[in-house]
Amino acid sequence: MMFANKIVWITGASSGIGEALVKTFAKENAKIILSARKTAELERVQKENKLTDENSMILPFDLENTSNANELAEQIIKKFGGIDILINNGGFSQRSEASETELATSRNLMEVNFFAPVALTKAVLPYMLKQQSGQVVVMSSIAGKFGFYLRSSYSAAKHALHGYFESFRLETEKKGIKTLIVCPGKIKTEISLNAVGPKGKAHNKMDESHVNAMSADDCAAEIMQALTQNKEEVLIGGKEIKAVWLKNHFPKRFGKVIRKQKPE
Repeated sequence: MMFANKIVWITGASSGIGEALVKTFAKENAKIILSARKTAELERVQKENKLTDENSMILPFDLENTSNANELAEQIIKKFGGIDILINNGGFSQRSEASETELATSRNLMEVNFFAPVALTKAVLPYMLKQQSGQVVVMSSIAGKFGFYLRSSYSAAKHALHGYFESFRLETEKKGIKTLIVCPGKIKTEISLNAVGPKGKAHNKMDESHVNAMSADDCAAEIMQALTQNKEEVLIGGKEIKAVWLKNHFPKRFGKVIRKQKPE
């Protein structure tokens, strides 16, 4: 098993893709740190995957406040002695027009989806540099490749991730640090339910296109494959990910196609 005994820190581990990644790494006999806001849900995931206090750790915190990121990393080092893989999976989406979205909501989207992954990565980086190895995984989105209706601030945060972590990769790869940027399309999770509206309140509605979308388990499997193949970036989803290719090669055609899509 390629990931046996690897120390893996997963944010957003209480549901969706994060929970699916916990399941996948547990089968690989990795040592897993589970983080999210809800302790009870993290404990459920830990129990369902038959993880113990010896091979896992519950580390709850809120991505809206990562001022204690260094202390969190220190707790992991104290228990396991190192960090091999950081998976910046936690975050939330948006369902509101730019003209209606309050600035506070936009700032919060940037804080959780951009600044939090940066803070956590900076917290673990000294330990990875010391051991001269490490893997950083960043959960972006196809919204990090192009803007879409009702996603202005969310898309901005994901675009920022690409700029930061593509630069980060260039600066750290010769020091033994690998960086994988994951760009999911439509995955059947609660991301649209938990997305925020203009005033930061939960959207509480599942996008129609997500109902029959790829499962979180299948998405996690593709992420694992990308890790084993040492990929720098991976697009995951259905036909919607072809839009990235279309934008890169036929931008005018892409513009016509994207305008015909249904806002949701």
